[in-house]
Amino acid sequence: MKYVAPCIAVNNIEESRDFYENLLGQRVKYDFGENITYEGMFSIQLKPHFAKMINLSTDELKTKPNNFEITFETEDLDAFIKKLKNSKYDVVYLHDIIEHEWGQRVIRFYDPSQNVIEVGEDMKVVCIRYLNKGMSIEETAAKTQFPVEFVKNCKKQHS
Repeated sequence: MKYVAPCIAVNNIEESRDFYENLLGQRVKYDFGENITYEGMFSIQLKPHFAKMINLSTDELKTKPNNFEITFETEDLDAFIKKLKNSKYDVVYLHDIIEHEWGQRVIRFYDPSQNVIEVGEDMKVVCIRYLNKGMSIEETAAKTQFPVEFVKNCKKQHS
């Protein structure tokens, strides 16, 4: 068996497409009208179509369940935050930027259909930040919870 991708139900396919493509920079892999698959290997699907596929009414689909998130990473979180705050979207935030114990800074907010979105720093950027602060490869690996080999590769690619 092979894992393929998550599919999230959305209220308005055009509004959601605009949000994912123009704000989050996702590129369409397949466009089936009521279902859009992105190169990042997730899909959005119009709620009535999704409900019909799983043999439920649209009323049985939960809005804002807060039990699933779609996660994105960026090499420049600060630039993304600026883009997000200056965007045309009426974004509802779960929280502003927080830093997790492993050093990754993230922000969480809702998409137009109230699905949770997380945008965080690429972990390579986090490793480089700690290495640039003078931490050793081993200290950086311990802090970020990534293997020493990953941190060494980050350093090698950044040099």
